[in-house]
Amino acid sequence: MALGIIGGSGLYQLPGLLGAEWRTVTTPWGSPSDQLLHGTLGDTELVFLPRHGRGHRLAPSELNARANIAALKAAGCSAIVSLSACGSFREALPPGSFVLVNQIIDRTRGRANSFFGDGIVAHVSLADPMCARLRGIVADTSVACHIGGTYLAMEGPQFSTRAESRAYRAAGLDVIGMTAMPEAALAREAELCYQTVAMVTDFDSWHDGDAVDLAQVVAVLGANAERARTLVAAVATGWTDAPCACHRALDHAVITDRAAWPAATVDRLRGVAGRVLQ
Repeated sequence: MALGIIGGSGLYQLPGLLGAEWRTVTTPWGSPSDQLLHGTLGDTELVFLPRHGRGHRLAPSELNARANIAALKAAGCSAIVSLSACGSFREALPPGSFVLVNQIIDRTRGRANSFFGDGIVAHVSLADPMCARLRGIVADTSVACHIGGTYLAMEGPQFSTRAESRAYRAAGLDVIGMTAMPEAALAREAELCYQTVAMVTDFDSWHDGDAVDLAQVVAVLGANAERARTLVAAVATGWTDAPCACHRALDHAVITDRAAWPAATVDRLRGVAGRVLQ
């Protein structure tokens, strides 16, 4: 099985892969953000997807997250490391910090957040939206990461108001970004291990009266992207596919009576949930 990598803002290429090849993929939910880059690092097969497309063409609310996750599953991935630029609510997490998120609060609106529906209803557990086993592998790399933290997923594309930023900080949240949801939920439905690495670019709008602007963010993206490539290489070295509870997330999730399953919906779901649709 392959290891999937989703590259966030500033990470649109993954150089150094052996046998690197961009491949076009389509899914029942449409096309992903870009072609998938296949290649190997050491003994690990990697599949890389630039979340916003090469050239950063897609805004957070325009992302087809269902197609992105379905494409990585179809490419043979059993796990996904998601790299995501974010703001920080903590002095202890300055720009340049990497945070291995373990919890999410979702404040997005109107995004397609499930593969199910259209006659087949399923409810997966998101009590722990990240994979602890995968987080441990990432934590063991040579790149320093803060272990654990709560990620607030906002709609965007605008940055927070000062009032919002201060309220989120007062609520005890750690970082803020625009893309971890519905990715995490869809990865769970697709029975994939998933871990967000939040790469801090700024202090949002709460810190010393500063306001976030794109120039400030871009100034940090380059250094973060280079460290992210180092992290990916290290994860590839330490990663091995192994049984995980994430791979059985749908065991008791489908509630619709099998006799009522529409054939067209079953066909569409086979790529992500075929194990439980036999």
